[in-house]
Parts: sequence; structure tokens; C-alpha cells
Amino acid sequence: MENKRRKFMKMSSVGALGLVGGNVFSAPSIESISSNSKLFGTSEASFNMSGYSAPKLNEVRIGFIGLGMRGPGAVKRMSLIEGVSIKALCDLREESVMKSKELLKGTDHDPDLYYGSAYAWKEMVDRDDIDLIYIATPWDWHTPMAVYAMESDKHVAVEVPAAKTIDEAWELVETSERTKKHCMMLENCCYDFFELLTLNMARQNYFGEIIHGEGAYIHNLLDLNFDKNEGYESMWRLEENAARNGNLYPTHGLGPICQIMNINRGDRMDYLNSLSSADFDMQNRAKQYAKDDAFFSEYANRTFRGNMNTTLIKTSLGRSIMVQHDVSSPRPYSRIHMISGTKAFAQKWPTPGKIAVNDEWLKDAEMKSVEKKYTPELIKKVGKLAKKIGGHGGMDFIMDWRLIDCLRNGLPLDQDVYDAALWSAIGPLSEQSIANRSNAIDVPDFTRGNWKSNEPVDIGLKGAGNTSVNM
Repeated sequence: MENKRRKFMKMSSVGALGLVGGNVFSAPSIESISSNSKLFGTSEASFNMSGYSAPKLNEVRIGFIGLGMRGPGAVKRMSLIEGVSIKALCDLREESVMKSKELLKGTDHDPDLYYGSAYAWKEMVDRDDIDLIYIATPWDWHTPMAVYAMESDKHVAVEVPAAKTIDEAWELVETSERTKKHCMMLENCCYDFFELLTLNMARQNYFGEIIHGEGAYIHNLLDLNFDKNEGYESMWRLEENAARNGNLYPTHGLGPICQIMNINRGDRMDYLNSLSSADFDMQNRAKQYAKDDAFFSEYANRTFRGNMNTTLIKTSLGRSIMVQHDVSSPRPYSRIHMISGTKAFAQKWPTPGKIAVNDEWLKDAEMKSVEKKYTPELIKKVGKLAKKIGGHGGMDFIMDWRLIDCLRNGLPLDQDVYDAALWSAIGPLSEQSIANRSNAIDVPDFTRGNWKSNEPVDIGLKGAGNTSVNM
């Protein structure tokens, strides 16, 4: 197809999406947190997407939406993977599209380019020569774009969180079931090296019965949130922190714990309690900036999310999970990743990953022996290559390669739409709990009872692992 540089006005058919007016980086009509949210969805699944194998795709034709902070890296990584054809690039800004196009110089990829409108992505999705839509936009757009893509007969890979509300989470689930299209949330931390090691150890009963797990996203983003030049487009992430109080970004720490506990596949979340501290930083920063820059005046009297959120979750089988979120305190980065079982214990952050048995940390030689025995096939296959290519230490590349390898071989994905919905739902559920003095909030069962029979995630390479990398 001839490469075209497209720039156009908002399309008249956009109203069919239910998106009208509003900031171009804030999808309108987004549901507010309320007791009217759909907690239980429809009575039963129209089709169980857990373990679903879509038809094989010898060539995976991809269209990318969102080429700001995360998108360009994904474009570059995907361009290296066998069987990938990058068909289209889309962003509101022409400059961002051109920069990502530049990353493909010297490759066989020659994508069409879409930009200049908040809805340019819709024309791209409407094409019939794309198999996978890769979404790396501000959060408000994740569900509307994912739903439209699945309705347009495309698989979806969407950045975290996949949904901001319970209604959105159910919309993802019901659309994926009806269309039989994958909706994978791009939770890259599930593909970090120690997280995959502990997942494989749990699969082989090294920890015994899993009792408790902890995860977090503790990352000082205060300067970036207030950077109107090099920060988030249209200050969208600052707006998130001013409009919502809860665990806004739960999935990085939570995803690996859920896979280890077989959540949605043998166990389920029952209820949660969530508590946030007061805000000791963000409003003060806004007031200071407003003294010298009128741009920040509108934020000076806004009420911001508390610095630290702690959310506690109880599972149906009696396990417990703690998830924390803090992006505005001057603390070192941490995702925690802690697993406590009846036979052994694992912890990563602030130190490198460690294992303890009988209350004592394994010595270096013992740790190396454990790593040698339990490193999963996936890491053995592409781990060294991933570290060379990069993307958060290599886990981004492992995630992308695994996604493409599964699609090419017609295998179930490691993360399905129920994971995307559930892990994302902790955000709005934590908001509800905080608004009710941290009282318990029931967690929806997005599988509608299928968690009792769904099989655990298979992290082996049976029937897979044949996708090469072009270096």
C-alpha cells in the first residue's frame, strides 16, 4: 500500500463511539465512581476467553496508537520480531509520528501515518489489513479504543490500566467474549526476570501454599507530573491525580502476584479495603508554581490524591494481598514483589531478588542453584537478547516477543481480558473504599464463576518459541 501522510479533521462518524466534546486527551462521558456501577456484569459469559486460542497469524500486522512516552519503544522492539508487519502509526501530533517513523529506517516496515486529529486513530482501526492494535495513549482512551478495535475485528494490546471504571472493565470483558478477540493488558512487570523465576517456582510448589503477596508502584513522578513542557501531554496525569483518590496504578505490582496465586484460574479476589494518606506534596507544589506561573493557578486549590495508598485484598481461598501506590513522595523506586508461602519466601526491592527457606536467606551459591533449576524456558529463550534490546531492563521486549509468538502459533495469551479487567478494577474499587472510610468493597468476578475451572497460565514454550529476532 502506498505510504500516505494523513492529516484530517475529526470524523463525523465519531459520535457512534459515544465520545463528544471534551479535552482531546480526555475521552468524554467517562463514568464517575458511584454505587450505580455495574458490579456483576451479565449473568454468564457468552464465551470463556480464558485459555482461548485464536487462529494462527503467520504475519501479525500491527497499528500503533499513541507515540509519546511508551509507544516509540514498542515500535522499535516490534520492528525486530519475525512475522511482524508495522502497517500504521498514529498520534495526535505529527512530530511524534515522524519520530517513530524514523525509528524504522533501514527496516522493511513502511507504515501509513495518521495524525492531526484526536480521532485519527479511528480511520486507522477501520482498515482491514491490521490484526493487532497496540494502544499506548493516556488512560481515558484505553477502553474506548480497545472496544472499538475489537468491534473492528482486531486483537488488542493496551497499556495499563486497561480500564478506569468498573463499567469500562465489564465493557472490555463482554466485547472480547462476543468478538472472540484477545484483549491483553501490557503488564510488562509480569515479564521481569525475578517475577518469572518466582512464578515458575510457584508452579513447581517451591513455596508450598501461597499465603500472602505484596506488590507496589512507588515511583517519584512529582517533577514529571508538573512539567508542562517535557511531562505528560496536556497535563493528563496531573489531572488524574487531582480528580481521583485511590490506587490509580495498581497493576505493576499486582499482576505478578495474581499470576503466582492463580487469580482468575483457581482463586479469585473476594473483597478489598483501601486507605490513602493525606496529600503532603502535590497541592503545595501547585501553589508554589502558581506564584510565578499563571498556568498552574487552576491547580492551586485543587484537592489531590493522597501520597500513599495501601490496598488490602482477601481472596476466596483465604490468601491476602497488599498493593501500594505512591508517585509523589521522595522515595526510591520500588515494586516490592514479595511472596510468602508455607515452605519458602521471596522478595525483591529494595534489594535484588532473594529467596529464604526456614527463615534464612539462601547463600549466593544456593541462590545460583535455584536460578539454574527454576529459570523458565521463556527466559532461557530470549532473556539475553531482551537485555541487549532493552525496554525496562528487557522485560518489555520479552512481553512483546511472547505476544507475537503466541499469536503466530495460535496459543492462549499469558494475560487475558479477565486479567486486564480485574487488575485495572482495583483502581476504581480502591476509590470507592476510600470514599467510604476504607470499608470493605466486593470485587467483581469478571469470569462469572469460570475461575473455578480455568487453567493456570502456561509459561512454557510447548508449541511455541519458534519466532526469531532480526538483529
